[in-house]
Amino acid sequence: MQLFAVPDVPEIRPGDDLAAVVRDRVDLREDDVVCVASTVVSKAEGRLFDLEDFPAGPRAREIAQTLEAATGEEKDPRFAQAVLEESVDLLMESPFLLTETRFGHVGVNAGIDRSNVPDHDLLLLPKRPSESAERIRSELPADRVVVTDTCGRPFRHGQRGVAIGWAGMHASRDWRGETDRDGRELGVTVENVVDELAAAANLLTGEGDGGTPVVVVRDFEWGDHAGSDNHYRELAGDFVRQAIRGWQYE
Repeated sequence: MQLFAVPDVPEIRPGDDLAAVVRDRVDLREDDVVCVASTVVSKAEGRLFDLEDFPAGPRAREIAQTLEAATGEEKDPRFAQAVLEESVDLLMESPFLLTETRFGHVGVNAGIDRSNVPDHDLLLLPKRPSESAERIRSELPADRVVVTDTCGRPFRHGQRGVAIGWAGMHASRDWRGETDRDGRELGVTVENVVDELAAAANLLTGEGDGGTPVVVVRDFEWGDHAGSDNHYRELAGDFVRQAIRGWQYE
């Protein structure tokens, strides 16, 4: 398997054709996986806003005050309002906002970005990233597209690349029913392939001003395994999330 960044990607503006940007810069193969940072997907889809677009309501002002008390830093209630509007569930409100987005992703501040946004205050995640991935895929020679983002993880320091949308492939590779080298049957192993590809791509896209938001994964083989589109845990089996619901920051 090889990975390479698509070179010379320009600053993406609302309405830009991301698929054309990629096609013009690299010769794709049918079995390539194209990993696209959510940043440029959001820019192309016009998900750029200013803080004044989110007048703070009472709940947002309350949250901002709670965060200020916990962190000792001034917090803009308009940002809290933007997070609330992009979320369907608020798991934690102190010492940071941990939320579930409309498409199921759980992350800090609903994934709202404030970096690499030259003309606005905020960059929101795509509304429906898998639909975004499908639109891009439909206009590329490559059959598989993954929309990536970076996210922190419980019990781990730092951030890693994760998949928030995908098209043309399953999210997870199911090893259950297969055997290990000693012939023991695997009973629980389900490999989240789209997250692994996103993490690999993130090694090339980076986190700063590199300007390489698209990475091509070449010669990745799925193998003879079953697959599924299970990506986010169901609440009934997400025991960490259930525990967070009853936890309070002190």
